[in-house]
Amino acid sequence: MTARREEGAAAVEFVWLTILLLIPLVYALLAVFETQRAAFAVSSASQAAGQAFIRAPDVAAARDRAQRAASVALDDHGVTGARVEVVCRPTPADCLQPGSSVQVLVSVDQELPLLPSVLGDDLGVVPVSADYAQDYGRYREGR
Repeated sequence: MTARREEGAAAVEFVWLTILLLIPLVYALLAVFETQRAAFAVSSASQAAGQAFIRAPDVAAARDRAQRAASVALDDHGVTGARVEVVCRPTPADCLQPGSSVQVLVSVDQELPLLPSVLGDDLGVVPVSADYAQDYGRYREGR
C-alpha cells in the first residue's frame, strides 16, 4: 500500500473561511451601528423637543419649537423620516399650566444598510422609538 500524501492549500481555505465568516459579521455590526445611531437620535430628539416645549412662551410657539428642536437633533445624527408626536397631560387643554406635563414620542423606521428594495419595504426595517416626559412644574405661572 502506498501512502497518500495530503496537500492542502491553507491560503485558499483561509480566504474562503474569512469570506464566509467575516462578511456576515461585518454586516451584522453595520446593522447594529445603524440601529444604535437611530436610537441615539430619537432619544436626544425626544428630550430636546420636551425641554423646548416647556420653555416656550405659549402653546403655538411651543409646538413649533418642539418640532424644530427634534428636527435639529435628528439631523445631527443623520436620521430622516422620523415622526414627532407631542401630547400634553393630563388633557390637551392643560398645556403649559401648573401641574401639567408634556410627553414627546419620536419614532422612525430605520432601514438596514445594503439591502435591495426588491426584497420588500418591510424586510430591512427596524422600528426605533423614544418617549420623553417633561413636567411643567406645579409652582410656575401658567402661560
